[in-house]
Amino acid sequence: MKTVVSLAASLLVSCLMVAGPAAAAPEASVKQLMTKPLPEYPGKEGEMIVVDYPPGAVDPVHRHDAHAFVYVLEGSIIMGLKGGKEVTLKAGDTFYEGQNDIHTVGRNASNTQPAKFVVFLIKNKGAPILTPVK
Repeated sequence: MKTVVSLAASLLVSCLMVAGPAAAAPEASVKQLMTKPLPEYPGKEGEMIVVDYPPGAVDPVHRHDAHAFVYVLEGSIIMGLKGGKEVTLKAGDTFYEGQNDIHTVGRNASNTQPAKFVVFLIKNKGAPILTPVK
């Protein structure tokens, strides 16, 4: 499973590098905390990750193909889904992405302070945590 997380992190980094104006943005780091099969839900698993956004970090447009529950640990982040409004979240705030949502905005709200958040995903067993959307 660590290989999947490493692959997803590499994919995120690759997307940041080819994203045009955001290419100069610092890279986010993703660390897997836990993956656990959910036997009550055949074919599903829960996965927890922590994302560190250095100052100015920006995500590529993506989807998770999962239910994603976000909890901000420190700093401030800006999140937005296709068809919705951007929201600014600070430590202690939460955010939800559904399995069909397209995450159009994900970035550190600060160019000088880092931000960190944890994400709990309910997803298909073995599926990547992130899929870029063009």
